[in-house]
Amino acid sequence: MLRIGVDVGGTNTDAALLRGTEVLATVKSSTTADVTSGVSAAIRTVLSQADVAATSVNGVMIGTTHFLNAVVEGRHLEKVGILRLCGAATRSLPPMIDWPDTLRPIVDGGAAMVGGGVNYDGSEIAPLDIDAVRAACRDWRARGISAIAICSVFALVDPRMENEAADIVAEEIPGAAISLSHRVGRTGLLPRESATILNASLHTLGRETVGAFRSAFAALGLACPLYLTQNDGTLMAADFAERYPVFTIASGPTNSMRGAAFLTGLSDAAVIDIGGTTTDIGMLVAGFPRTRSEGAMIGGVPTNFRVPDVYSFGLGGGSIVRPGEAATIGPDSVGFRLPEKALCFGGDTLTATDIAVAAGLVDLGDRSRLSHITPEFARQMLAQMKASIETVLDRMKPSADPIPAILVGGGSVLVEGLLNGTSVSLKPDHFGSANAIGAAIAQVSGEVDSVVSLEGTTREIALESIIAEARARAVEAGADAETTTLAEIEETPLAYLPGNAVRVAAKVIGDLRA
Repeated sequence: MLRIGVDVGGTNTDAALLRGTEVLATVKSSTTADVTSGVSAAIRTVLSQADVAATSVNGVMIGTTHFLNAVVEGRHLEKVGILRLCGAATRSLPPMIDWPDTLRPIVDGGAAMVGGGVNYDGSEIAPLDIDAVRAACRDWRARGISAIAICSVFALVDPRMENEAADIVAEEIPGAAISLSHRVGRTGLLPRESATILNASLHTLGRETVGAFRSAFAALGLACPLYLTQNDGTLMAADFAERYPVFTIASGPTNSMRGAAFLTGLSDAAVIDIGGTTTDIGMLVAGFPRTRSEGAMIGGVPTNFRVPDVYSFGLGGGSIVRPGEAATIGPDSVGFRLPEKALCFGGDTLTATDIAVAAGLVDLGDRSRLSHITPEFARQMLAQMKASIETVLDRMKPSADPIPAILVGGGSVLVEGLLNGTSVSLKPDHFGSANAIGAAIAQVSGEVDSVVSLEGTTREIALESIIAEARARAVEAGADAETTTLAEIEETPLAYLPGNAVRVAAKVIGDLRA
């Protein structure tokens, strides 16, 4: 199976062409302002390098920071009408109460808290207030708001009220983009609601971005399916990604870590991904990134997504170096303008890449333009960069014992020799494109997080139901049903709830459907 993996970062766009587990070609190019043209150029280059026809490619997998950047920058977001189905006690904390003041007014299209919701055992808190739902829809329609987020109390136990409300919204606002919390978030009302609102705000951008990718690939002669990588390192089909763009938010670091595992064969190690703008450090456990125990903070918004436990800081190939008595590196970067701003390329800004070139770690540009950089200063800056990585690595390690470390990303040329706290510091072949390789080898997953009552049923029946739902979601996202396997399952007894309640989270992974 021929696959092309693409990872779009703030500085570089990487692409890799694989036949099965064989890497045929890789390329690293500057990210373009419109994203799509840079992706097209990278794909065209790897096809040319490998002398492979576009028509023979079986799939393209893209990891992008496009949607994360939109949230962080507060740009290209829609106003969202928020419908919470709840009882009286759940109205004391309104939607978006914990959002940052800079982002809330951009997205907030008005909230309606109406009767509805269920208890943990599926019994009604209140019947769905259909009249109130219709009234809220008429208000949103009058104000031109067509992105709607619907969140019901304990929707993960019984989603029927959310589905019923969605049918009403679709009647009242034809063509509305509706996001349902039971398909987006995990247990926990406010963070699940916030994740649903974010997803709704990204709907138009998701449709436009995926549409632009499809158009660009058609122009390249690619007739294969398009996939986007998710936060957990797995794939989702393009039409699924259009509906759930928020699932791509943390895909970049995950792609690099999966690619690092693939390139080295290590399943347990530290992964240090040094890009053009930031360094991301995380831990591989059984071949997948270690996840955070708490939810992700996205653009200052608390959510309950499971994302990689990654520490990011401002060090990369484009980091700006400021000489002086107390010389500093970063955290600001020239980003994707590195080929025009760095001194070695004829620019006017001293960058970390210039330091690496001056020290002889990499051969780029015109080294003669760096003759004013003394060997002592170069060594000092390299030691400072290495020390900052070692400090974070020590914080992220599970114990004081030395562990293997894998260096990936184009900025890995900034590091030389063994890192303190590691048993070995590996820089595998194709290290600069590990993120794109990670995207190309990804599988497809489905995940369910729910609270079930064991009253009147057995644990086995309850677990089978949750796993079946996770498997159905994996197939919907593009997995081959015959290859799906249970990857994770968590059971947490909820002692504070009556009725022998248990929180169950299940994740199913399968190979890409041919």
